[in-house]
Amino acid sequence: MRQEVLTNAPLARTAMAYVLAGGRGSRLMELTDKRAKPAVYFGGKSRIIDFALSNALNSGIRRVAVATQYKAHSLIRHLQRGWNFLRPERNESFDILPASQRVSEEHWYRGTADAVYQNIDIILDAAPRHIVLLAGDHIYKMDYEPMLVQHVEQGADVTVACFAVPREEAAAFGVLHVDPSSRIVDFIEKSPNPPGIPGRPHLSLASMGIYVFDTEFLVEQLRRDAADPLSSRDFGKDLIPYIVKNGKAIAHRFEASCVRSSAEAAPYWRDVGTLDAYWEANIDLTDIIPQLDLFDRDWPIWTDSQVTPPAKFVHDLDGRRGEAISSLVSGGCIVSGASVKRSLLFTGSHLHSYAMTDGAVLMPQVDVGRGARLTNVIVDRGVKIPPGLVVGEDPELDAARFRRTEKGICLITQPMIDRLSA
Repeated sequence: MRQEVLTNAPLARTAMAYVLAGGRGSRLMELTDKRAKPAVYFGGKSRIIDFALSNALNSGIRRVAVATQYKAHSLIRHLQRGWNFLRPERNESFDILPASQRVSEEHWYRGTADAVYQNIDIILDAAPRHIVLLAGDHIYKMDYEPMLVQHVEQGADVTVACFAVPREEAAAFGVLHVDPSSRIVDFIEKSPNPPGIPGRPHLSLASMGIYVFDTEFLVEQLRRDAADPLSSRDFGKDLIPYIVKNGKAIAHRFEASCVRSSAEAAPYWRDVGTLDAYWEANIDLTDIIPQLDLFDRDWPIWTDSQVTPPAKFVHDLDGRRGEAISSLVSGGCIVSGASVKRSLLFTGSHLHSYAMTDGAVLMPQVDVGRGARLTNVIVDRGVKIPPGLVVGEDPELDAARFRRTEKGICLITQPMIDRLSA
């Protein structure tokens, strides 16, 4: 029997956020050779997963579980250091759930649904009324409470968050076909001819990979799916289409729960799953008024707050002036007689005299040698750029030495640098 709302208490207080963070994100190429996509750095000091976790915390959810799998050490270390403040004595919990063959000794997590199924006992032990199932690899700000309220008020079996995209772009997503009451009548995974929105046929509703379930119903469906030998154990491919056909699935529009400061003109959601998309989303933050406001104190993005000295800028000579223009510079960085334009410097990066960056995303502990010039680049953590290296000015040379995208963005890793002198 469906539970009724008996009090005015926020539904988030009785919910659990379950974050799926086991994916590699192979389209990020060498950036995910050593870490899972949710652990990739973003925005100067955060990791991608911090957005889903911060949304849960800011929404009032105090029970959180994170399922990890692919190369999870970096992610688990970040979660332990940055998210260990939830306390069981306050009826809070934070569980990290690595794939550990808890159900079968022959299989790790075989899909997104299996990553939840293998931890049913942990979910039931926490006894949440609802499960807010989240992908850990998207950039957005969202209050999950309105989605929970809609789920309960409409008596849904599953509520699926979605946002409108041009139909020509919808082929990259799972698409919802809805009736005028927002009931989902079909769920189509990456269709070349996706359905339009009633009244707005030039747009389609793309799934955000965010679902709300009553816990009891979700457990029933996971057990049913686990017994199906033909299932691929995936929410988007198996569970959601099944519920659409045999239950009540409701669409929740992102604009009803997205969080925007006064500086944000439109709802913001990004899948930074390619090098170009990742670079663009980071560099967009250097705009005078960026589409995503990281300075919103009413909806902070929590992360591992490292103890670092302030950023430092030294030298004041023509051609050798430590300066940063339209850039984000994190703690522990030293800009020593170098010029930084339209760039993000993560914690502890060091740029030496006469170096120049323009459109650069430098991950933590990057060292840029004297006189180097970097344009439109992503530099992986800890890379030592040799003095005088020039990237971003000769497309053919760049493509021969580094990972270069069709849009001209170069990814630089330490093994690539090592090969230059081999």
